[in-house]
Amino acid sequence: MLDSLHIENMAVISRLDVDFSDGLSVITGETGSGKSVMIDSLAFLLGGKPARELVRTGEEQATVSGVFTDVGKDCLSYLRDMGIDGGDELLLQRTLTLDGKVKSRLNGRVIPQSMLRELAGFLVSIHGQNDNQLLLRRETQARLLDSVSDFGDAIERYGQVYTALRRAKDALAALHRDGAEANRLRDILTFQIGEIDAAHLKAGEEEELLARRTKLQNIEKIAKQAEFTYHILYGSEKGAAALILERAAQSMHQLASVVPGAAEAAEKLMSMRYEVEDIANTARDMAEDGEGDPTAALNRVEGRLDTITKLRRKYGEDIPAILLFREDASKKLATLEHSDEEEERLQKEIASLEKKVKALAADLHDARSKAARELSNKVQEELAFLDMPSVRFEIAVTPTETFGSTGNDHVEFCIATNPGEPLAPLSKIASGGELARMMLALRSVLNDRDGVRTAVFDEVDTGISGKTARKIGIKLAEIGKNTQVLCITHSAQIASLATAHYKIAKHAENDRAYTTVTPLDEAGRIGEVARILGGLAVTKTQSDAAREMIEEGRAYR
Repeated sequence: MLDSLHIENMAVISRLDVDFSDGLSVITGETGSGKSVMIDSLAFLLGGKPARELVRTGEEQATVSGVFTDVGKDCLSYLRDMGIDGGDELLLQRTLTLDGKVKSRLNGRVIPQSMLRELAGFLVSIHGQNDNQLLLRRETQARLLDSVSDFGDAIERYGQVYTALRRAKDALAALHRDGAEANRLRDILTFQIGEIDAAHLKAGEEEELLARRTKLQNIEKIAKQAEFTYHILYGSEKGAAALILERAAQSMHQLASVVPGAAEAAEKLMSMRYEVEDIANTARDMAEDGEGDPTAALNRVEGRLDTITKLRRKYGEDIPAILLFREDASKKLATLEHSDEEEERLQKEIASLEKKVKALAADLHDARSKAARELSNKVQEELAFLDMPSVRFEIAVTPTETFGSTGNDHVEFCIATNPGEPLAPLSKIASGGELARMMLALRSVLNDRDGVRTAVFDEVDTGISGKTARKIGIKLAEIGKNTQVLCITHSAQIASLATAHYKIAKHAENDRAYTTVTPLDEAGRIGEVARILGGLAVTKTQSDAAREMIEEGRAYR
């Protein structure tokens, strides 16, 4: 639910903070006081299209933020999939600058527009004059029906088989290229495989060649320094380090009987003598090259590296990548060379998958048809309560020849607004007021089935008064028992049923307009409901009527 809302520098709103409760909360106020700006700000926070004119005159940017709690398992699951820990509450913030730049944050982390819109679908549903037009869209109607349909795991099983069918059809389409294209591709693949095979590449070869090239490029330096090392360590008959260490060891050995520790020193010196000899032999090996002429050897290495470099430019960044390319090319060539067998296999697979898809789609159709009958009856009852008893409502679920990711059903909401008239698509005959009550009826039936914990109704009472408005208020209060409801209204019949009542007002200060929102106590509620009832001034009769309406409304909370 929406716990609190902060709006800053949005149109007539300089700064506004509201804490909301659960149940039915109504927001009332004079025309032009800022109620629409409040809803527009909430819609902007939830990913709505920004308009630069929303930024308050004289300010650089506008900010809207909201704290959401008890967001539901579906929302938390979505956030986990996105790598975000939702925690106990979510802080959603969005800013709009004068140059039209928008930045969205979730718990302080910048998130993209696409994520914000998906997240908003789990948090709030807004029903206003424009939002009700969404109900006319077939995809919206199908989504609403699916939210109450009992599919079990049928929708998931269908999706898996449908995905496999799409892949098989794509593979078959790839085989049906024209003959010239297939032959051209076969020639290319054959050449590529042959070129790679001719090189006889080995993993790790390039690294060895690079090291070998470095040695050959420095062969003279290596020979000179290695020979020098060998000479001073072992090769000199008089001053070699190994000879000097051996003589020192012999001298210390002669002192072993008279000096403690001399024998140990002699052993260490001999050990050092053998290490020096090993190093000298290693240096001598460094100076020798088994390939004879260094220039010829370097040319062979350079030629091999050049061959590898040319293959890298064509087929991969290193030898393993080139070999992987060769393996993939070989598979493609095998597919082309056995295209007849592969086509026959794919056709059999497609036929089998199509049979499964049709059977699973039929199961989905049965589940949707059952849900459509139940939802139609419930909506019909709600419409009758909302003073639309002569309106007939029916959800038509028609199977088609076209299969999609959720089946092959065409879903359409149909109504007949007058007795004796045939049912027709909702989009063709529903008026604005009828759409508002239709959405309210659907929300009453769905309530929290779609997982959304907050529903906003913007002037759902437009063009309605008296008993019908009271019934709308009763229905909003019933929805509020399971879903947080925020309702902007001009109707005393609705406002008097609220769990919480907020008054929005505009005043001038230093030639600027400012908007405030005030939670009303019992006396404030009576005064505001009395004001809405009409008249130039609030009379005792209006106050008494307001008090009575509020008292009566307690029974529906």
